[in-house]
Amino acid sequence: MNISKKKFVAFFIISGFAFLFITTSLLGTTGPRGFPQPPDPILRTGGDSPIVWKSTLSTIILPIKIVLIGPLALPQINFLKEDPPPPFIGIYLIFYWSILALIFYYLAE
Repeated sequence: MNISKKKFVAFFIISGFAFLFITTSLLGTTGPRGFPQPPDPILRTGGDSPIVWKSTLSTIILPIKIVLIGPLALPQINFLKEDPPPPFIGIYLIFYWSILALIFYYLAE
């Protein structure tokens, strides 16, 4: 692999935040925002929206979101239900995505 670990991790984190912002903005019901807020569920399922393209798109990207959101997607964790300040969610995602990026980096070598 021709890219350094730091560049790969930085690119992965930036791409993760862009993906989360775009999908939350497109599929959310409360307008554009970086992180899902109630009443937007963290993982949208295909039956949530009466609009066909939103339903189809959310069904297609659901596996990607499960991997990118990680343990936040588990129903046992009520991390987002308590409405923590956004820096805590961002710090969690940076930490989780750094580990995930390093795993992908070493698998690709």
